[in-house]
Amino acid sequence: MGGRKLTTLYERALRVFPPVASRATKLGIVRAEGCWVYDENGKAYLDFASGVAVTNTGHNHPAVVQRAAEQMRRMIHVGHNVFYYEPYVQLAERLVEVTGGDTKVYFSNSGAEANEGAVKLAQYVTGRPEVIAFAHSFHGRTLGSLALTGSNAAYRRMYETALRRVYFARYPKPAPGEDPEEAVRASLESINDLFELQVSPDRVAAIIVEPVQGEGGYVIPPRSFLEKLRGICNEHGILLIFDEVQTGFGRTGHLFAYQTFGVKPDILTLGKAIASGFPLSAVIARQDLMDRWPAGAHGGTFGGNPVSCAAGLATLDLLEGGLIDNARAMGNYLVAQLRESLAEFQEVYDVRGVGLMVAVEFRDPGSGAELSDMVKEILARCEQGGLILLSCGPGKTVVRFMPPLIVDKKDIDQAVQVFRDSVAAAVRSVN
Repeated sequence: MGGRKLTTLYERALRVFPPVASRATKLGIVRAEGCWVYDENGKAYLDFASGVAVTNTGHNHPAVVQRAAEQMRRMIHVGHNVFYYEPYVQLAERLVEVTGGDTKVYFSNSGAEANEGAVKLAQYVTGRPEVIAFAHSFHGRTLGSLALTGSNAAYRRMYETALRRVYFARYPKPAPGEDPEEAVRASLESINDLFELQVSPDRVAAIIVEPVQGEGGYVIPPRSFLEKLRGICNEHGILLIFDEVQTGFGRTGHLFAYQTFGVKPDILTLGKAIASGFPLSAVIARQDLMDRWPAGAHGGTFGGNPVSCAAGLATLDLLEGGLIDNARAMGNYLVAQLRESLAEFQEVYDVRGVGLMVAVEFRDPGSGAELSDMVKEILARCEQGGLILLSCGPGKTVVRFMPPLIVDKKDIDQAVQVFRDSVAAAVRSVN
């Protein structure tokens, strides 16, 4: 950089962080409030990424800030391995209540850590070593959770994962106009193939699945898939784990996606939005399973931090106080507005969503090929227009909309207009 003084946060970061710490944008953010973030030049952006589905209550919600600040003044850390404290116990009590009253909770720090804990629990109580996950899944990037992640070969390159007995089945993704039950049948056949050719079901401790795939492309499965998966697990004594790190805490229009689909897992993992941006995650499982997980079989230092738990309590209050209902209403509105505004573009392969977990997928209208470069251009143009969105899915050809659950029609209308203009410009540039 030739001796020129580094002025932007991006330029300064290049000097002190490795490439593995890269970001989706080059923006340096100095303030965030509600649905908006503000860069170091004072420009405002509608944040429909929400810190990757973390700030479901919006950035710096006053109720969350107040609850966390009050807790910070009393106690920041004393160690959940040493003491019990009010927000830790109270949040667990609330989570047990909202998951039916027949569960227990273990707190950790991140979604990946929660998923590893869930698998450890399943292996411990079943005495079985094997796990089944799904193609295009994302369950984390630590050495244990990486073994469960099937969304990107780059995540695994050069690493020997800690879990070596993971098998991948097919996740159902019905094409627009296709009978969704055909996709379900293909998925279930892939599980049967695993049982016949690779692993006996009595060796499988757990099947771990995202009720809606996140990084894999915001794929919404038919309800029958999860129902039949529940049946397979019941038949073979396999524990069903729902990874709700991205779908949980209101994102799908219910507190948890398992409520959206009406299928309850044996073990549930939570993270991301659980504390509105404070680091916290949880493993929630049936009491009879948790009671067989003894002291010393799992642990950590910071899980259930007092400040994070206090923020989690405020988050639950806000969700139950109206934000979940808003997620359903605004999700329906967003999907309808996107379908209407994008109807003229043949490159739009699908618009889909559940709650405020909404996706637009792009394909070449002639060949069906992925339009990765077009999606990159669309996202760049959206950023220029003051809208932050992220991509996902194989080839990164899916644009995902995950605004805070506080979003209103005015913000959605603005976002849809910027997005439509960006799509139009990108289509013109390639035609």
